[in-house]
Amino acid sequence: MEVSGDRRAVPGAAFNARSSRLLAWPLPQRFSLHRQTLSSRIDASLVVIYLGVGLGIKVINFTSGAENKTTSSGSIHGTPAVPPAVPQPPLRRNNAVTTGTDEITKHKRSAFEESEKCELRFGGYCHWCDEHRESMKDFMVNKLKDQLFVARAYYPTIAKLLSQEKLTNEMRQNIQELERILSESSTDADLPPQIQKNLQKMENVIAKAKTFPVDCNNVDKKLRQILDLTEEETNFHMKQSAFLYQLAVQTMPKGLHCLSMRLLVEYFKSSVHDKELPLSERYSNPSLQHYVIFSTNLLAASVVINSTAVHARESGNLVFHVLTDGLNYFAMKLWFLRNTYKEAAVQVLNVENVTLKYHDKEALKSMSLPLEYRVSFHTVNNPPATHLRTEYVSVFSHTHYLIPSIFEKLKRVVVLDDDVVVQRDLSDLWNIDMGGKVNGALQLCSVRLGQLRTFLGKGSFDENSCAWMSGLNVIDLARWRELDLTKTYWKLGQEVSKGTGSTEAVALSTSLLTFQDLVYPLDGVWALSGLGHDYGIDVQAIKKAAVLHFNGQMKPWLELGIPKYKQYWKRFLNRDDLFLGECNVNP
Repeated sequence: MEVSGDRRAVPGAAFNARSSRLLAWPLPQRFSLHRQTLSSRIDASLVVIYLGVGLGIKVINFTSGAENKTTSSGSIHGTPAVPPAVPQPPLRRNNAVTTGTDEITKHKRSAFEESEKCELRFGGYCHWCDEHRESMKDFMVNKLKDQLFVARAYYPTIAKLLSQEKLTNEMRQNIQELERILSESSTDADLPPQIQKNLQKMENVIAKAKTFPVDCNNVDKKLRQILDLTEEETNFHMKQSAFLYQLAVQTMPKGLHCLSMRLLVEYFKSSVHDKELPLSERYSNPSLQHYVIFSTNLLAASVVINSTAVHARESGNLVFHVLTDGLNYFAMKLWFLRNTYKEAAVQVLNVENVTLKYHDKEALKSMSLPLEYRVSFHTVNNPPATHLRTEYVSVFSHTHYLIPSIFEKLKRVVVLDDDVVVQRDLSDLWNIDMGGKVNGALQLCSVRLGQLRTFLGKGSFDENSCAWMSGLNVIDLARWRELDLTKTYWKLGQEVSKGTGSTEAVALSTSLLTFQDLVYPLDGVWALSGLGHDYGIDVQAIKKAAVLHFNGQMKPWLELGIPKYKQYWKRFLNRDDLFLGECNVNP
């Protein structure tokens, strides 16, 4: 994604009145009119929770579009926490070498702090921006504008010196020459071949002007003007770019939307809905291996199912239950009727139409996908050069707590998020003895409940307990029903909601606390998370993991997905389907 300001040059004398930031001309009217509106939209889309704890942890939640993780509609407001400054020894000025080294260190530290601020404010956008940074195509143009601005700052003072008429004329000619060049050039490629000579002449003139006493107030005013305008426009373009990035990662790609619409129309045009579904007798057989997937993205759900079936030793024992909403139900249903996955059975359910016996079903049965939270932190024991640590914690949504009621005859299921890829057989998950635990999950011990105390409320819980992740979860439904965890979840939600007005806060805290002391930690080789935000995952770790979890904003079906990880997802796409080609679906 490339976002750039309006740098088109304005011909003739108008160039003096309509320059870019470096020439201190007024910013485009469009910029002035929409800057405040865009800033408010950015702030609304990047909501922040600040936790007042000693480790400087902050949790940032983002709401996704239909193809990604979706959250509730509430908003969280707060202030980004800037890491505390670490006291530094005074600079030594006794020799030039030491001073130079100290200045370099100071510059690196400043750059590091700016990077942290960006990550705290915009999250994955900053990593994406660093990875896709392009070389400037207008470096020399901007340098010329800098020189022109400085020359204009000195010119009024030199023009008042009667004895320097020659220098005044020379400075005026150089200014006019650069104005003419810049009026015809917006990139370095547009500049004339002799531009280096023009630049050198201007530098010589400025050097001469600096040897005379000048009006410091005028020069200071001009240079502060360029500084203010530069900072203002830089901040605007960063916020604009971050907003467009958020829009791109939260919006369903056009090809996927086309695919869903084509399948929906085809479903009602054909007589497929009158046919008896194949393998339907397996749907409630407790002796088989049942996988539950919540998704509104049929392509993502298809990859999860295909990758699982391909690696299964006995695919005939697999039953997949895809739970979706009414909007995507018919497209999902036709897709899985048109495509087969070895001998596995696939059932598509509309959550909005399931029959439930739970007393509060009306409050629970609206479709919701797993919730995802960005947690940024660094401990007080870390050296100041350590990079800010960011994790994306995904947890169950309220719809997950319907599973025991929907699948009454089943005793154990494996819940998979729709942003995972399976790389080996998962049948051993059914042989795990969880010792009375309910939720077999990957634990994220870099984030502990004690660090989230302000966020989780005043209830009693083990502060050393690790946060658990959705993505790959082994659920003991018999034990769940025995403990009535759905009722516990709903009760906790009501209690936590009294202490905060944030829907997101309620969702995270209730999900973590509902399974307090009931989480069975899965071995780390079962799942590897971070492929949706971390560019530095080791290739060997990826190859060893049974399940790859693309948690984070850069999902593999998006154009902004991390390219080197996309291959692990794309290899399980069914590219032979006719509608994929017609809708130009090529993640």
